[in-house]
Amino acid sequence: MLEKCLIRFCSPTLAGLKTANMFTYEFESDVELLDEVKNCNLELKNKGITVSVMKRNGNRALIYVYRKARLLKTFMDIHVVKFLERYGYTVNKLENVLARLKHRITDSFEFPHEIGVFLGYPLGDVIGFIENSGRNCKCCGCWKVYCDECQARKTFAQYKKCTNVYMNLYTNGTPVQKLAVNIM
Repeated sequence: MLEKCLIRFCSPTLAGLKTANMFTYEFESDVELLDEVKNCNLELKNKGITVSVMKRNGNRALIYVYRKARLLKTFMDIHVVKFLERYGYTVNKLENVLARLKHRITDSFEFPHEIGVFLGYPLGDVIGFIENSGRNCKCCGCWKVYCDECQARKTFAQYKKCTNVYMNLYTNGTPVQKLAVNIM
């Protein structure tokens, strides 16, 4: 069930603490997948959250859950824009940027590590990961940290606590729509 995966993998985004999350989802049929994504989008649209299928492979889909307003704010940072331009992004319309990301995910030989920017990771850590090929990090949690380890550890703890609280509330009957915070 897609809803349960949203809680397990996207609680910080639902709570408004994080720009986005991504996870792999197994489904029975294309119709089921599209219906579940459509229903989640209907439930979460008024909360500023979008659920998108970035790639399908057999009965598995890569799901991207994001807050449009936070993503747009990320793309207002000139350092982020210049960074993304190195990978062929034209940061003008959100739809174009997401289409380029989707293209990079589906058609690139290796996974596009600039995706960290789309998930709300600090730009310095995304650049550090790419420059070090994923090695030599200061610590590892939701992402590999190359810059501010202390802040990252606090953020990791916050995300973990949020996920535990949301999983508990969901297990006890609170629907996703009520757990999603309205931040536009």
